[in-house]
Amino acid sequence: MSLTARYLEANGIPTVIMGCAKDIVEQCGVPRFLFSDFPLGNAGGKPGDTDSQAQTMALALDLLESAVGPRTTLQSPQRWNEDGEWKLDFQNVERIPAEEIARRRAEFDEVKRIAKQRRDDAAEPQTDAAE
Repeated sequence: MSLTARYLEANGIPTVIMGCAKDIVEQCGVPRFLFSDFPLGNAGGKPGDTDSQAQTMALALDLLESAVGPRTTLQSPQRWNEDGEWKLDFQNVERIPAEEIARRRAEFDEVKRIAKQRRDDAAEPQTDAAE
């Protein structure tokens, strides 16, 4: 995304990247960046919370209009929760119950099984129905 934003900017199209991985996005040097201190994948606001999503979009549009120079970062004032506990829980296997890890592993294994089956099916020689 960051490289695409830089390409668009070089061709006269202004951009704003909304993200949750501040260090990564800033390292890429995007022109305008709206950082939300939320779990990865939630840069557009809290899921199911239209007020959070609308506020995030408004901040992004304001940043598009007001950034004074390249590599401008604006941090959203929104918080995922009051205590920041999600940061300790997020993808921390030491804090995930064994049953949840087993469920996620089984789900991942099933996705891999389906992908392998699709690869195998695609690799099979096609027979002509007219033969």
